[in-house]
Amino acid sequence: MIDFGFDKLALIGGVALIVLGPEKLPRVARTVGHLLGRAQRYVAEVKAEVNRSIELEDLKKMKTEFEDAARNAGKAVSDEIQQTGADLEKSWNDATAQMTGSASEPWTPPPPQYKHPKKKWRLKRGATPTWYKQRNGVRTKAQSGAARVARFRPPRPTA
Repeated sequence: MIDFGFDKLALIGGVALIVLGPEKLPRVARTVGHLLGRAQRYVAEVKAEVNRSIELEDLKKMKTEFEDAARNAGKAVSDEIQQTGADLEKSWNDATAQMTGSASEPWTPPPPQYKHPKKKWRLKRGATPTWYKQRNGVRTKAQSGAARVARFRPPRPTA
C-alpha cells in the first residue's frame, strides 16, 4: 500500500482540520476509517479467493495424476489376468489332451451323482441359525426344571 510516514499523516490531518472544521472532522474520519476497513476486507477476500482457486487447480492436477496412475495400474492388472488366464487355458487343454489321448476331443468330467441331503424332514426346524443361538446363549434343548436344578446344584461336601 502507499507508504505514509507520521509527518505526512500530520500534514493531512492539519489540512483536513482547516478545510472541514472541528465539527465535521470526527464524522468524516469515522467514515474514512469504515471505508478503509471495507477496502481491506475486500482485498483480503480477493486474496483468499485467488489462493483457493490456485489450491483447487493443484488438487485437480493431483486428481488427474492419481486417476491416470489408477487407470494404468488397473490396465496392468487386467492384462496380467488375461495372460494368466490364457496360460492356464493352454495348460488345461494340454493336460486334458494327454488324459484323453487326442487333442480334438476335450475331456469332460462325469456328471455329479445325486446325494441325499440326510435331513429329517418330519422334524420342525426354526429359521434362526444354530450358530446365532449358540453365540447369544439361546437354549436349544428342552430340559425339565428338576434336571436344571440338579445340573446347577453345588456339589455336596464330603464328611
